[in-house]
Amino acid sequence: MRDTNFGFPPEPPTSSPSPAEAAAEPSPKRRRVGEAAEEPPPPPELEMGEESLERLRGVVRDSVGKHLYSSAIFLADKVAAATGDPADVYMLAQALFLGRHYRRALHLLNNSRLLRDLRFRFLAAKCLEELKEWHQCLLMLGDAKVDEHGKVLDQDDGSDIYFDKDSENHEINIKAAICFLRGKAYEALDNRDLARQWYKAAIKADPLCYEALECLVDNYMLTCEEESELLSSLQFGKEDGWLSSFYSCLIRKHEKEYVVEAKFKELERESCSISPSSSGETLKNNIDVLACKAEYYHQSGEYQKCWQLTSSLLERDPFHLKCTLVHLAAAMELGHSNDLYLLSCNLVKDYPQKALSWFAVGCYYYCIKKYDQARRYFGKATGLDGTFPPAWIGTGIAYAAQEEGDQAMTAFRTAARLFPGCHLPTLYMGMQYVRMHNFKLAEQFFTQAKSICPSDPLIYNELGVVAYNMKEYQKAVQLFELTLDHTSSSLNEMWEPTLVNLGHALRKLKKYQKAVSYYEKALTFPTKSLSAFAGLAYTYHLMDDFEAAINYYHKALWLKPDDQFCTDMLTYALESSCHSTARRRIV
Repeated sequence: MRDTNFGFPPEPPTSSPSPAEAAAEPSPKRRRVGEAAEEPPPPPELEMGEESLERLRGVVRDSVGKHLYSSAIFLADKVAAATGDPADVYMLAQALFLGRHYRRALHLLNNSRLLRDLRFRFLAAKCLEELKEWHQCLLMLGDAKVDEHGKVLDQDDGSDIYFDKDSENHEINIKAAICFLRGKAYEALDNRDLARQWYKAAIKADPLCYEALECLVDNYMLTCEEESELLSSLQFGKEDGWLSSFYSCLIRKHEKEYVVEAKFKELERESCSISPSSSGETLKNNIDVLACKAEYYHQSGEYQKCWQLTSSLLERDPFHLKCTLVHLAAAMELGHSNDLYLLSCNLVKDYPQKALSWFAVGCYYYCIKKYDQARRYFGKATGLDGTFPPAWIGTGIAYAAQEEGDQAMTAFRTAARLFPGCHLPTLYMGMQYVRMHNFKLAEQFFTQAKSICPSDPLIYNELGVVAYNMKEYQKAVQLFELTLDHTSSSLNEMWEPTLVNLGHALRKLKKYQKAVSYYEKALTFPTKSLSAFAGLAYTYHLMDDFEAAINYYHKALWLKPDDQFCTDMLTYALESSCHSTARRRIV
């Protein structure tokens, strides 16, 4: 007979209970007609008391603080379902946003019918920002207009509300945050003019909204004059004097040394009001403050001081990217290729998606004079972030180093269009026209650069070069002297060409003694140039001091033995010296 159990153990046979067992079992109680049934036990209590709700709110906040976003979303959802309170709905939306559930958070906010509250509207717009839906983001923020000075011209009909008034004195103004988000949206849509105006509106609405000023300064959206006007229009609180001083240090990078040092000392004094017990040491040694000072050193041409400062700062915080950018620039000026190589490798490893990392690689290749590779990596940086100014300028300089003027001009024009507050692209375009001997057009670009940043000494030096080439020697002398007036109190080797240029212009005006003094001052720097020796030799030659002329012609030829001008003039000086000696003997 076939086994039908499929391998399972056979069931034991069932036996009917005995009469005694059946009698021992309780019989079910029979209900009479009309008799009510027994009620089942009540279900457990589902309602939450206020104490329980407050505890859960605290757990949600703690979960967010510990980055346990799923726990925060789960608990916040139950609290919002239990209360329906706008604050609890907002807490749930915030947890969804932080957990990267942008669509769900947006759906919740839209269905809450609380978008009249500025917090709800702002969070909904932030969700749209993360989704890159910029037009919808602007629609969510509402219609508003702003003028060139950052004054908002919206029609406030009183329909906007703001529930969380209790903490308003301890937070950034919600309207400043909305203005800033509008600026980001317009910048993403390539409307940089409106973006600039909304960033100005944001920083004016609340000076503590640092992101707005950072975008304006780092993206060169304002000229130097506009930056000063904006800073003077900000209304700081009584306790925010330190912030005003810090902003002043941030934007005054081309001022004279004593002006900038005074600003830093003022910042140290103001910082004492924050923490009197530390005597301002907290902000005096703050990395942001010292990085700002390092940037000033770089702008002044004091590359060694800049390098030393940024090196010490990066030992304290190796991932401070603003300081890293200044460090890269100083290393490239000083020719520290090994340091550039190590730094670029670390940046590419840690931040492969940042433009700064590939810009560092480009700086290394530029430093070792491999300009093709430098251009490639500068281009990769602009591809990752089209609003990264150093990469565009680096691309133009790399093309210029290979005498590819057209491509260099294209890169500089793009940079000038994207960063209207940066005078460097316009300045470099002028330099390109000087190379082409188109001095009239070069002068126009240098004048435009001066209107953007009138305190940069390099502009006056280039204007002096144009005047010299146009044989306007008196004007050239004035411009070269103006260059030296705009430099820091202590001249460094960066300004050695200006001293030589001034000597050349004075020699043309036959002011030989003054010319000699500037040539000799230029030769006090370690970078002793052929032009300085040749200019000094020729000036002595014109003064009929043949021995000194011969001496300096020899020094110039020691630097460049095949220099045709010095070779010919040395021969002429030797002949003149011989004739002079012969005449003296005859007499």
